[in-house]
Amino acid sequence: MGKFPGIGTTIFSVMSKMAEDHGAINLSQGFPDFDGPAELMARLSWHVNNGHNQYAPLAGVPALQEQIAKKVSRLYHCEVDPARQVVVTPGATEALYCAITACVHPGDEVIVFDPSYDTYAPCVRLNGGVTRHIPTQYPDFAIDWQRVAGEISDRTRLIILNSPNNPSGKVWSEDDIHQLRRVIEGRDIQLISDEVYEHITFDGRAHLGLLRFPDLAARAYCISSFGKTYSVTGWRVGYCVAPEELISEMLKIHQFINFSTNAPMQYALADYLRDYPDKLLELSNFYNTKRNIFCKLLDKTRFNFVPSEGTYFQLADYSGLSDEPDREFAARLTREHKVAAIPVSVFYQEPPGQRIVRFCFAKNDDTLHEAARRLAAIR
Repeated sequence: MGKFPGIGTTIFSVMSKMAEDHGAINLSQGFPDFDGPAELMARLSWHVNNGHNQYAPLAGVPALQEQIAKKVSRLYHCEVDPARQVVVTPGATEALYCAITACVHPGDEVIVFDPSYDTYAPCVRLNGGVTRHIPTQYPDFAIDWQRVAGEISDRTRLIILNSPNNPSGKVWSEDDIHQLRRVIEGRDIQLISDEVYEHITFDGRAHLGLLRFPDLAARAYCISSFGKTYSVTGWRVGYCVAPEELISEMLKIHQFINFSTNAPMQYALADYLRDYPDKLLELSNFYNTKRNIFCKLLDKTRFNFVPSEGTYFQLADYSGLSDEPDREFAARLTREHKVAAIPVSVFYQEPPGQRIVRFCFAKNDDTLHEAARRLAAIR
C-alpha cells in the first residue's frame, strides 16, 4: 500500500494532457505562451558558453543571493543576509516542500485556506501532519478569522498563506495582516508565505508580503518564483527568504533532495536582476492589461465573473451554461469546445458546490481572442 491511496496525478497535468489530446487551447495550467525577456535568454546563453555548467553551491549562487537580498530591501524595506537568509531552489514547489518538512512533525496541525494550492496538504501528510482546512467562498474569498482562531490549538504548528492566491486571485488586505497577528500572538506558530505571484496585483492593490512586517517575517518562510516573474516557468527556479535559524533547518532537507539549483540559470537571473532591477515592477500593469482584455472578452459569453485581484488567473461561473459538476464541465469544455480550464473544486477539501472554473490569461492576445470566440459559441 502506497502512502497516497486515492491521490492521482495533479489536475494541472491531467488537464494539460487532455488539452493536448483534444487540440484545445490550454488555459488550464498556469504558464505563458510567450517567452521571457530576450536579455535574460542572452545571459543564459553566455553563461552556458562560458563555463558555468557545474554544481552550484547548496544555498545558491552568491551573486543571485545578493540580488535577491537587494530586491527584498528595495521593495519591502527588509534587510537580510544573502549568505544566511536566502536559499535558491529548483522551483517554488521544492521550497514549499522543504519548508513544510522543516516545520512539521508527526501529529502537528497545519492551517491552510481553501481554495489552496494542491501541493500543501500532500506535503503536510508526507510529514505525518494533519491539515486543517478553512474554506473561503466565491466571489470574495474572505477569511473567517473567528473560525481560524477556533481551529488553533496546542498542536497547531504552521499556517500556510498564499497571496495573491492561486486559484482565486484574492489579494490579502491590511485587515488580514492584523487578524493574522491577533490569532498567532503568544503562540509558537510558524508561517509559510507562498508569494510566487508577488508582482502581479491589479487596480492599485499593494502586495502585502510578510517581509514588510518584521514581527511576521521573524517566524516566516517567504517563497517566490522567478518562473512566474520572468515568464520562464520551465526553468524551475524559485527561492526562499527566512530567518537564519529557519533557513538552516530548510537546508538540511534541500541538500538531500536536489542539493543545488541549475547553475547557468542562476547566473543569468543574477545578471538580469542587476541590470534590470525595475523590470519586475512592470509586471502588474502588463498582466492588468491582459486581465482587462480577457474580462472584456468574457463579457460576450454566458460566463459570470468578478475580475481577479491578482495572479494571472480568472475565475468564471458557468452556472448559466450547465449544472454539471465542475470536473465534468471542464472535461467537456476541453473535448467539445476546445478550451481547457481547471475545475476549482480540486482546491478544496470539501468541494463547495459552486460551478466555477479557472482560466489562465497569461497568453498572447490572439490566443485569448480565439479562446473567447470558442467560449462565446457555447449555448
